[in-house]
Amino acid sequence: MVNNCEGSDYRESIHAGTWYPGEEHELKKQIESFLDKARSKVHGEIYGLVSPHAGYTYSGPVAAFAYKTVENKEFDDVIVIGPSHRHGFYGASVDMMAGRQTPLGKIDYDLELAKKIAAEDKNIVYEPAAHAAEHSVEIQMPFVQTVLKRFKTVEIVMGTQDYKTCELLSKAIVKATKGKRILIIASSDLSHFHPQKEAEELDNLVVEAVAKYDPELLHNRFKTDSCEACGAGPIITAMLVTREMGATKSKPLRYATSGDITGDHSQVVGYMAAAFYKEEEMEVGVELGFGEQDKIKIKEIARASIEAAVRGERPPAPKDIPKKLKEPYGIFVTINKHGSLRGCIGRIIGDQPLYLSCQEMARAAALEDPRFPPVTQAELSDLEIEISVLTPLQKVKDKEEIVVGRDGLLIRKGMYSGLLLPQVAAEYGWNVDEFLVETCHKAGLPSDAYKSKDAEVYRFSAEVF
Repeated sequence: MVNNCEGSDYRESIHAGTWYPGEEHELKKQIESFLDKARSKVHGEIYGLVSPHAGYTYSGPVAAFAYKTVENKEFDDVIVIGPSHRHGFYGASVDMMAGRQTPLGKIDYDLELAKKIAAEDKNIVYEPAAHAAEHSVEIQMPFVQTVLKRFKTVEIVMGTQDYKTCELLSKAIVKATKGKRILIIASSDLSHFHPQKEAEELDNLVVEAVAKYDPELLHNRFKTDSCEACGAGPIITAMLVTREMGATKSKPLRYATSGDITGDHSQVVGYMAAAFYKEEEMEVGVELGFGEQDKIKIKEIARASIEAAVRGERPPAPKDIPKKLKEPYGIFVTINKHGSLRGCIGRIIGDQPLYLSCQEMARAAALEDPRFPPVTQAELSDLEIEISVLTPLQKVKDKEEIVVGRDGLLIRKGMYSGLLLPQVAAEYGWNVDEFLVETCHKAGLPSDAYKSKDAEVYRFSAEVF
């Protein structure tokens, strides 16, 4: 039985052994496997995350994309905010027990901070029944224990998720944590038990509002039932808090559904990982003289080619092609969906007019990237297109020549080759050595393959838009 006496005992993790492994070794192994596969990093100071809270088999791979961004970072306190699924009450409840016990060990609550938050508003209380069987906050804790070393936590459960409650809770947190380095974690799943296509349409409205860092827009969409999220309030509260604390950008890191795990797309649950952070400015690539109209036109050509390819049609012949787009350049066309890569194919050598290469690479990115299934018509409205126009390759004689942000890399060794664009290293915040290692991995080579005498490493730059 859980002891709900204030500050007297550690709260048991009652879902261990069902929603996630109950044995330390097994749990640690599962979380680390999720983190190893999560290729996410944010270039900047992170203030908050959004993470799902279903059983780890379903939501763990998505949650890992959020937690990967704070691996080995240091925070004074971690504040986890989740919705109340089982107990109805008005306002928010701050857990006042001593801490939480998981299969990975004990976590101490910061009771001093918890009491400061609760003291800020009469609608922020300690409601023991709200925490007794609530999974939304519990499910986050083993991930937190795995990626962070020394920290205390505050667990908050929201009974009501109207905008007023979000505002009062966010103001209380901001005031109580002044002078501390805080990580806010909003725990939420997205739509529940819709067919895959319908779920994606609903969830895209959440992902889009989060990407725009617009809590008011998100609230209005929830209020009108345009979309679904059981933790709408925690997400909105996290957006309000992190924005006030200095975060300048919101980035969806991963979106998936339970159907992506089970293969059953008839009734799925949606999951999103996201980060709120203060972006560190870094110049990416170089300028090659493309004007605004050139950029608009080349993206129009790419989108038209993708739409035609998906519909099994020939791409329309472009009209009024600007002079710059008739010049020969290498090009990569990158397709993103819900903040995640959906396809990327390119031509390294500029051996024909840019607009023709754009048509071909856009089609290939949509249909032929071996990492993804072909894009479907249902996805077309959700796609974002990024164009990278390449400079010629230059052989690297010394790694000191490589500049992160300016350069992309290509490695060739025997029958293996791999390429990463300039924006990739900038986005993940890699140094030169990490960039070289990741390029080797992209080629399917060992981490140190770039040091081999028979390996050829090339650098190039790009104008990215």
